Amino acid sequence: MTRGRRRVTRSNARQSPQQSPGPDIHSESVSRTEEAGARNSLRLPTDSCPACKSDEGSESSLSIFTKQSWVRCDACKTWFHWLCVGNGGELETIDRWFCDSCVKESPIRSITFKPPARKSLRKRTQRDYSNLDGGLDSDPNRWLHVMEGKDIKSDQFRRMQGSEVGLEWLESDENSMREPIVIENPEGLGMKMPDPEFTVIDVKEIVGEDTPVEVIDVATQSNSPGWTLGKWVQYYCTEQSSRDKIRNVISLEISGTKLADQILPPRLVRELDWVEKFWPTVKQGKGHVYPKVQLYCLMGVASAWTDWHIDFAGSSVYYHVLRGSKVFYFIRPTTANLAAYERWSGTELQNHVWLGDLVDEVIKVTLYQGNTMIIPTGWIHAVYTPVDSLVFGGNFLHSYNVPIQLKVVEIETSTHVPKKFRFPLFTRLCWYVGDKYLRDLKAKEEFSTRVLESLAALAKYLVLEVRSMERGSEQAKRDAKEQVPSDRIKDAAALARELRWRVRVACGYSSDEEDMGCSSRKMLANGLASAVGSKRRRVHSNDADRPNIFKNYVPKAWDIVTEMPVERKEYTIKSDRPDLHGSWKSHWTEWGLKPGEREDGEQVTVHRQKEVMLKMKRTEQGFEEQHIERIFDSWQWGGSLEDLQREDKDK
Repeated sequence: MTRGRRRVTRSNARQSPQQSPGPDIHSESVSRTEEAGARNSLRLPTDSCPACKSDEGSESSLSIFTKQSWVRCDACKTWFHWLCVGNGGELETIDRWFCDSCVKESPIRSITFKPPARKSLRKRTQRDYSNLDGGLDSDPNRWLHVMEGKDIKSDQFRRMQGSEVGLEWLESDENSMREPIVIENPEGLGMKMPDPEFTVIDVKEIVGEDTPVEVIDVATQSNSPGWTLGKWVQYYCTEQSSRDKIRNVISLEISGTKLADQILPPRLVRELDWVEKFWPTVKQGKGHVYPKVQLYCLMGVASAWTDWHIDFAGSSVYYHVLRGSKVFYFIRPTTANLAAYERWSGTELQNHVWLGDLVDEVIKVTLYQGNTMIIPTGWIHAVYTPVDSLVFGGNFLHSYNVPIQLKVVEIETSTHVPKKFRFPLFTRLCWYVGDKYLRDLKAKEEFSTRVLESLAALAKYLVLEVRSMERGSEQAKRDAKEQVPSDRIKDAAALARELRWRVRVACGYSSDEEDMGCSSRKMLANGLASAVGSKRRRVHSNDADRPNIFKNYVPKAWDIVTEMPVERKEYTIKSDRPDLHGSWKSHWTEWGLKPGEREDGEQVTVHRQKEVMLKMKRTEQGFEEQHIERIFDSWQWGGSLEDLQREDKDK
């Protein structure tokens, strides 16, 4: 950090002969900080400080980085390293300053200080555990003392091969993407990363040393302004013992840079990512505003600590340790734990209470160089860096845990998380997702119960956005309308309500029933019922005969509906006959399998009937066409069902 009192011109700024020309600076009545900033912009490393010890040389013992703050004597106009003459004081508090020689020359000269800044009465929360175990110093490692003696469990999370992490695992395993998984060897994961010899210096050279970066002061968990990538790398490469503070970089997004060409997220991430799947491709890339959260470069030095948090909007994370090591501490996103986190986050509890004491358990996971981890939706976590590390990762939203994603968004709202730290363009992305799924449901696409539960929560969220447009304050109406992508959606209210209706029908409920039919007991057990409605289902005596009618929605008619002639076909093959004991059901309906011809099977006659319907209509944007194809097969073996039952009795 550069400090000073008065900005100087070239004539009074002592320069070395090798200096390159700097900006012309004229003002005399500016702050000490601005003056030193100008001084440092004119100074090269060859400039010397009169207070430096002779055995140190100009910059031999301490790095240039640790001595980059300068101060000028207001009498002799000589510049000094603040580190050499400040006696440990804070430069920003100095008003007038004189060197020792000038003070001895004229005793009336004295160093003066600025009046204290006006303090706001607004309560500020700082993550400071120093009062927990009385007498602990306020230093970056204080959390280590807090955790001493705590009951922290070793993880039992699944270790998977890269080839196992795919959509088949996601659809077949009920617990998939509900707990973190660790992939010790990324082979088969469908991921691309730089060579393990890649360093932070390479990051600087590729991304650019003038690129601004947000640097976190670990001691206060707050941002330190004014950092560039070049300055950060200079700090990172300084010996650990010479670093003035422990700092961390966790939010350098590199999409659109040449470095992004060397990174590809895991295959499963790309197949699930809402931005990748639903944000219009023509609105991504350079020159477009879209959620850039897929490619992060994280650079942490030894002893860095990131306090308890949930990734914005509850997004899931992929995390690959290219160099170094990381230690994660996890808390499950149960209803009780999320409530505890909401009470703790952004309040005075952060000053006095360790979050782990408010939840059921804390789980520890250690990642080593070459390890990859996928963190699912909503998991509360803190991260410790035991050695200097370089990590690549990214965030993604998906369609398998939407209720928890929306719960985290609700927590962010209630705890007043600044917009800067939220998932960018979250609501607009939800509209794109809703629009695509509505078209899929219209086309009779089938989805798993888990996805339908998520779509029910998404539909409810979009309906609430519509209500804000219709009934909210003028500001709320404007904010909600601005989030609707007008290039894709012309009637947001109709879309949201039709999506809710079609999800209800897909779940097996008629459209005027209050409850949802998507595995309601399971949703209650998982604490998700509030996301899709918790009212009791009304019982009707004629449920089986009652048509699906949505009282408040009339879908737009198609301009042309054409049914093609029915195609009928009959052919004969050999195949196994279904048995009479019910075991055939699991075999014939197993995912991905179809009954087929078998040489040792019985002769069977297959009667196939194919129906094709075409629907077309004009739209404001152009034209829509829907192609519906239904195939009905009837398999008939020789002999009647009675004959088979009689044979079974004889056996």
